[in-house]
Amino acid sequence: MPVNTKRIYESTNKNDGVRVLVDRVWPRGMSKEDAKLDHWMKEIGPSNELRKWFDHDPDKYDDFKKKYKDELESGDQKEELEKLKEITKKHNKNVTLLYSAKDEDNNQAKVLKEILDRQ
Repeated sequence: MPVNTKRIYESTNKNDGVRVLVDRVWPRGMSKEDAKLDHWMKEIGPSNELRKWFDHDPDKYDDFKKKYKDELESGDQKEELEKLKEITKKHNKNVTLLYSAKDEDNNQAKVLKEILDRQ
């Protein structure tokens, strides 16, 4: 079973499993109650510098992906990734990574999904 990704603004579903927000910044206009989160792993999100550089430009996605993976190999992001891997294993990949970006194909949740699906 692969890990799922979904915009946090989409309605919840019983098939979501464990709902994990992977944005560093809280989603605009979303109340904590409506988010129905199991975890908010803000430290796993891309650094502010990387996030601002990327600016959800599809032409920069391949470079973003590489830089983000480099970030995930150190510090707080590495610790959070290890925690996320444990959550994923514990729940047999019945996990949905939530993000707020409008671009459903080029975002950090897709990068994390790729990593988690390989474990």
